[in-house]
Amino acid sequence: MDRFRPFLALLTATLLAVPGVTALSSAARAADADLAKNGGFESGLDSWTCSAATTVNSPVHSGSSALQATPAGSDYAQCAQTVTVQPNSQYTLSGYVRGSYVYLGANGTGTTDVSTWTQSAPDWQKLTTTFTTGAATTKVTLYTHGWYGTGAYYADDISLIGPGGSAGQPPTAPTGLKTGTITSSSVALSWTAVTGATGYAIYRGGTKVQTATGTSATVTGLTAATAYSFQVTASNDAGESAKSAAVTATTSTGSGGTPGMPTHALVGYLHASFANGAGYTRLADVPDSWDVIDLAFGEPTSTTSGDIRFNRCPVTECANVESDADFKAAIKAKQAAGKKVLISIGGANGQVQLATTAARDTFVSSVSNIIDTYGLDGLDIDFEGHSLSLNTNDTDFKNPTTPVIVNLISALKTLKAKYGTKFVLSMAPETFFVQMGYQFYGTGKFGGQDPRCGAYLPVIYALRDDLTLLHVQDYNSGPIMGLDNQYHSMGGADFHIAMTDMLLTGFPVAGDANNVFPALRPDQIAIGMPASTNAGNGYVSPSEVDKSLDCLTKRTSCGSYTTHGTWPALRGLMTWSVNWDRYSNWEFQKNFDAYFG
Repeated sequence: MDRFRPFLALLTATLLAVPGVTALSSAARAADADLAKNGGFESGLDSWTCSAATTVNSPVHSGSSALQATPAGSDYAQCAQTVTVQPNSQYTLSGYVRGSYVYLGANGTGTTDVSTWTQSAPDWQKLTTTFTTGAATTKVTLYTHGWYGTGAYYADDISLIGPGGSAGQPPTAPTGLKTGTITSSSVALSWTAVTGATGYAIYRGGTKVQTATGTSATVTGLTAATAYSFQVTASNDAGESAKSAAVTATTSTGSGGTPGMPTHALVGYLHASFANGAGYTRLADVPDSWDVIDLAFGEPTSTTSGDIRFNRCPVTECANVESDADFKAAIKAKQAAGKKVLISIGGANGQVQLATTAARDTFVSSVSNIIDTYGLDGLDIDFEGHSLSLNTNDTDFKNPTTPVIVNLISALKTLKAKYGTKFVLSMAPETFFVQMGYQFYGTGKFGGQDPRCGAYLPVIYALRDDLTLLHVQDYNSGPIMGLDNQYHSMGGADFHIAMTDMLLTGFPVAGDANNVFPALRPDQIAIGMPASTNAGNGYVSPSEVDKSLDCLTKRTSCGSYTTHGTWPALRGLMTWSVNWDRYSNWEFQKNFDAYFG
C-alpha cells in the first residue's frame, strides 16, 4: 500500500480549490498526439522518403518491422517525412536506433533546427530531442540518417509528440470499390475519387498492403483459388479516412495457364546436342529436382531459313551418349514423374532471323516436327546475338513493325494454338534485350543505341497471356539501370533483385511515362543464374541466391534496393546449366531444394 497516496489526494483537492490554480484539462491532454506516420515501419516505407533503405523483420525494437538503411559513397541513407504542426508549440521527437553514427532530427522548425545522435549503439538506444515551432511554422520535416561509410543502421518506433496541426479534416471513406481483372495471383481494384484526398491505401484482410496516388491498383502475389477481402482508405495531411466497404474476390486456378507446373520450379538447360568442359549428362541421369529441362539446342540450317534441326550429340563427341530409343524413353519417364521437357531454340551459336513469312512457316513446321518426334512438352526461345534487332522506326513495343519480331510472334502464337493449354512456352532473353528497354528502345527515337536494346519486349508483350515462363539471363551482362535510377552490376543479390523487380512491377520504356511495359505475373518469372563460376560471368553464391529469394518473396534481406512489392508466388530459378551444376557437385540444385523444401 502507498502510504503517501491519501496525502497527495488531499493536496490535489486543496490546490484545485485555490482560485487561479487549474488542473490540465482532458481536452488539453487530448490535443497532444503522435504526428509521425508509420513510425514503426510496419507498412514498409509508406509515408517516408528514403535513399538506400528497406524494411527488415530483424532486428526490430517492437512490432514486426524496422528500418534498415545503408550509407554508401556520398549518400548517408536518410529517411524523412514532413508532418503538419501548429505554430508556437512545443514538440518531442524520439526514436530507437542501432548502429554507428545514427542521427535523429527535425528541419524547418521556424526556430532552431534540432538533432541528436549516437556514436555507437550495438543494441537499441532511444534518442530524444525537443523543439518549439516558430510563429508561422505549419510543417516540419523529421529525419533519421547514418554517416558515410559506417555500414547499415536501423531505426524503429519514431514518434513526434505534440499538438496536431490544423490541416483540416481527413477525407471521407472511398466509395464505389470494385474488382477488375482477376488472375491466379492478382486482383485489379478501382474506386471513386475522394475530394481532398492526396493518396489512397489498399487493405487486404484488414492489413495495409500497398498505396496508390490514383483511383486504381492491382494487388499481386496472391495464391491461386483463394478468396480475399479488400478495402481502401483515402488520406491527406490531416490523416486517413475510415475504410471503405469491403469487396471480395477469389483468384482463379491454374499455374500460368499451363497445367502441371509446380508452385516453385527449378529450370535447367541440358547440353543435349554438344559437349564441353562440363561433360555429357544423360537425360535419365538428371535428378528429380529439375522440374523443367530445356534441351539445348535446336539450331537453324541457316540464319534466315527458319528451318530448325535438333541434332543430338554425336558419339564421337559424347562417348556416353544414349541411343535415340533410350533418349525418348527418358523423356517419357520424366513426363510420367511430372517434369516438363522442352526443345530450346537458338543459343549463342544459333542465329535465327525470321525475316520473311516463308521463314516463319518453315520455323513452325520444323519446330513442330521436333516436338512431335520426341514427344516434348513445349518450346523455349533462346534467341541471342542479332536474331532480334529493331528497325530504326520501330518505337512502339505494343505495335511492332520489324519483320523478324512480327513473324516470331506469329509463329509462337501458331504453335501455342496448335498444341493447346498444355503447351509450355518459355523465353530466356539476356538483360540487354529486356531491362535495357528501360533506357533505350529502337534506334531512331532514342539516339542510335544498339538495335537489340529491348528487342524482346514486343514479343513478351504479345505472348504475355500465353507465356509460361520468362527466365531472363541475369548473367554475362553489363550494368543495367533499375527502377531506382541506379546502375546495378552482376555479382550479388542486388542485381537479381533489381532486374526481377522491374519485371514484376512494370517499367516505362525508354523513360516514356506514357509507354509503360506492364508487370508480369510472379508465377511467370524464374530468375536466371549461372550454376557455377565455370558456367558464365555473374555467378553468385548460394547465400546470395537465398537473399534474392528472401527479398522478392518475403521482402527481407533486400540490401540497398527497395522492391515495389512482395511476390511469394515467384515461380523459381533457372540455371545454365544442368551439366555445369553436376560438374559442381549439384550446388545450385541442392540450394534450391533446401530453400523451397
